[in-house]
This record gives sequence, C-alpha cells and structure tokens, in this order.
Amino acid sequence: MSSIAVPGALAPRRAWLTDLPVLLVAVVWGASYLAAKDITTARTVIAVLVLRFAVVLPVLVIAGRRALRALTAAQWRGAAMLGLILSGIFLLETYGVVHTSATNAGLIISLTMIFTPLAEAAVTRVRPPRVFLAAAGVSVLGVLLLTQGGGFTRPSLGDLLMLLAALARTVHVLAMSRIKAVQGADALPLTTVQLGAAVAVFALLSTGADATPWSTAAGFGAREWAGLLFLSAFCTLFAFFVQMWAVRRTSPSRVSLLLGTEPLWAATAGIALGGERLGAAGLAGGLLVLVGTAWGRRSAG
Repeated sequence: MSSIAVPGALAPRRAWLTDLPVLLVAVVWGASYLAAKDITTARTVIAVLVLRFAVVLPVLVIAGRRALRALTAAQWRGAAMLGLILSGIFLLETYGVVHTSATNAGLIISLTMIFTPLAEAAVTRVRPPRVFLAAAGVSVLGVLLLTQGGGFTRPSLGDLLMLLAALARTVHVLAMSRIKAVQGADALPLTTVQLGAAVAVFALLSTGADATPWSTAAGFGAREWAGLLFLSAFCTLFAFFVQMWAVRRTSPSRVSLLLGTEPLWAATAGIALGGERLGAAGLAGGLLVLVGTAWGRRSAG
C-alpha cells in the first residue's frame, strides 16, 4: 500500500458510513442462502436462476451500455468464459442449499477463502506459510464437525455440492487473475457480460424442462416473489453497486474483511429465522470454520 490516505483511515464516523453498506452486503449475502432455500426446490432450481438474473440483467445493461460498447472482442470472450464458470457456481450453490441447511451452506462456501490461496500457491509453486496451512486444517476440521449433525455420518449431498461450489469459486477467482483480456475491463460491463452468459446457460438448460421459468413464475405467491426480488435486487444489484462504491472510498482489504463475515450472517439467519439447529458438534464446527477462515485470511494477506 502507498502512503496515500484512504477514507477508511480518516475519521471514525466517515469510515463507519463507508463500512455500514458493505457490512449490509455481507448480511444480505448471508441471508441469501435461506431465501434461496425458501423459494427453490430441486425441480425448480434452474427456473429460479433464470428468473433471478433475468430480472437484474436489463438494469445492468442500461447502466453500463456505454462501457459495454467499449469492450474489445477479447474482453467479451474472456468475460463470457468467466460467465460459464459463474453459471456452474450458481448451479452448485443453489442445488446445494436445496439439499442442506442454509447454515451449512453459508459456512462451507466460506472455505473459498482457504482454497483460493492454496490453489494460487499450487499454480505459482510457492509454498504457503505454515500458519496458513494450520488455519486451513482448522477450517477443514470445522467442516467435518459441521456436517455430522447428531453423529459421525456421511456428509449430505448438499454439503458436498457446497464444497464443490467453493472449489468452483476458487477457479473463478484464479481465472479472473489469469485471463489477461479482462484485467483492464471495468467491473460493470465485465459483470454484465458474465451474468448474461450465465443466464444464457440457465435458459438453455431450462428448455424442455418440466419446471420452466414461466410456469414457475406463474406458481409463485407473494412470499416467493418477495424472496426472488430480495435475491435479485439486494443480493445482486445492491451488492454489486455497493462494492463498486466502497472500493473507491476505502481499501480492498477492509472491504474483504467486512464481506468475510458472510458465513456468520448465514448461520444467524438459518438459526434465528429458519429454525435450524446445529447441535454441539455442529456449533463447534461452525466456530472452527469462522476462526480458521479469519485466521487464514490474515495470514495469507
């Protein structure tokens, strides 16, 4: 970091005004697992994904139409490739949360913060610090305890899908850092193209399915529409624009630290609003995941 002052280093009141919206993003992301679980079944996963992102995509296109026109052909191809990976992430996450608890989903997906530095170390052939490896071990032990419920049994299908989603998120992060064409692109058009590619994948997969987006939307009541609009407006549009706004006013590390509280809010929503119960082993496991990911983030930074 240079010596240039950032707002996060200024008066506490001004820093808090910047931090609060970012923290709110972590809260809504944490609640998104319960919201997705509430409005989605295994039969309607793809249809809900089409609806969720088709609602926000026109807004992003209109907001970033000039920046979209400025993208080069290579940037379009790179962003579309990232969108294909993104579609896999959302499929794994949404199917995963259908088959496990919202609490487990939010905590397991936080392993991305451990997997990414490990994957980067493997690619660059630079061994991570021992303290980071210890933090990774704590997180893995936490997941093992978290997924056992009342006793030592096989992890559920949903737990395994969320673990694959965490790995897919890691691939997405590495791809963004290694696809040179997208590195100079603005965040808004890059995100718009990625979401557009993901929606195209979901729409293709929904062709001929029993639960089409239109039939699913027709069957939604007020509760389901509220959940869908929450996922679209708050967990996608609001979250994206707050991140763009915040990184210009504070440090990326501060934003990352605040967003890293997402699994805590996922557990809070699952337990307080979803009536989920972890048991003694699950509570210990969830605590270990939070400690391990926080410790790992600090040691990797």
